[in-house]
Amino acid sequence: MTVSSNRVSPPPAQAGVSAVVLAYAAADPAAAFRAIDAHAHAALGHALCTVNRYDAQAMRVVRLYSSNPEAYPPGGSKDKNGTAWGRHVLLEQKLFVGEGEEAIREFFDDHDAIQRLGLRSVINVPVVYGGVCLGTVNFLMPRVAVSDADVEAAQLAGLLALPAFQALQPQG
Repeated sequence: MTVSSNRVSPPPAQAGVSAVVLAYAAADPAAAFRAIDAHAHAALGHALCTVNRYDAQAMRVVRLYSSNPEAYPPGGSKDKNGTAWGRHVLLEQKLFVGEGEEAIREFFDDHDAIQRLGLRSVINVPVVYGGVCLGTVNFLMPRVAVSDADVEAAQLAGLLALPAFQALQPQG
């Protein structure tokens, strides 16, 4: 095997995938979430990424990762019982796109904090395996409009997160 020292650096998106690969090789879900955030940022330009584990018995989400731990620290949780968002994303396992301040206000109790950060749109991706929602990967952007390409990039990030969610499942 020949290794070239003249190798060209991969484009940012490919470098992001390499970081995800390395995190999984090291069996490090936290590093995988950071790498997925960085990888998705190349396509989405989001200002906040959070990853939440879904506790179906309590109908709560618990934050595992945040790109802004000062505003949204890991370990924080939100009750989603009886909410339209919880039904749509967690129970029906459908992607949620919220565009504009009204959508943020309608669906999120922490809308004031979101708006203080200058965030005006959101994509919430349910991470589902075998018909079971394991959690969500969430991207919040300062722009109001979300494109189809944004949705596809967010969905891909959700798929990349699946092994990390599976690794964090209780062994039974």
